Amino acid sequence: MPARFLVVLDADSTLIRNEVIELLADEAGRGAEVATATEAAMRGEVDFATSLRSRVRALAGVPVEAFSRAVARIEPTPGVRELIAAVHERGGIVGVVSGGFHEVLDVVAPDLGVDVWRANRLAVADGVLAGAVDGEIVDAAAKAETLGRWAAQHDVPAALTFAIGDGANDLEMMAAAGLGIAFNAKPAVRQRADLVIGDVDLAQVIALLPR
Repeated sequence: MPARFLVVLDADSTLIRNEVIELLADEAGRGAEVATATEAAMRGEVDFATSLRSRVRALAGVPVEAFSRAVARIEPTPGVRELIAAVHERGGIVGVVSGGFHEVLDVVAPDLGVDVWRANRLAVADGVLAGAVDGEIVDAAAKAETLGRWAAQHDVPAALTFAIGDGANDLEMMAAAGLGIAFNAKPAVRQRADLVIGDVDLAQVIALLPR
C-alpha cells in the first residue's frame, strides 16, 4: 500500500527508554555486565553481531516468563505517541527495526501504533532461553536493507525516508535514509548524522515531517 513517507526508528533507547537485553539480563543477575557490553557496542567499539551473541549467552537459563516482566518495565520515549500519530495523520507509515528482540517488540510496537517492525528472535528450549539468537542477526546492514525494502513496498522514494537512532549500528540505516536523525545518541552517531536531536522528546521530529 503506498504511503507519502516512511519513518524508521531504532527500538532500544529510541522508541523506548530501555535496553531490553539489560532488563532480561537482570533476571540472570548479570544486568550490570551486559549493560557495559551494550554501551561499548552502541559506541561502535566492538562488532555488533559478535557483541550481541556474547550478551545473549549471558541470558542462558532465563525463563520465558521474563519477557512479560520486561514488557512491564518498558518506558515509551517521551513524544513517541505524538510522533506516530502525526506520521499517520500526514499519510506516512512508521517502522521499527531493532537489534533487540521480537518477543518484546511484538507487544510494545502494536501498542504504540507502529505499522511494521523487525528484530531478532531468541532461541528457547524447555521454557528457558538457550543463550543464542534464533536465525539471522539484525545488524547495521540488515537495518539499512530493511529501510530500503519497506520504502519499496510502500512506494516511498528514498528522499522521503527518515531514520532515527542512537547507536553505531544505526549509522548505515541513517546513511541510507533521506534524513538520518541522531536521537539521544552516542558521540560517533551525532558526528555522522544529518541532524541531531539532543532532547529526549520524539515529538521534536514532527516539525521535520512532510505536511
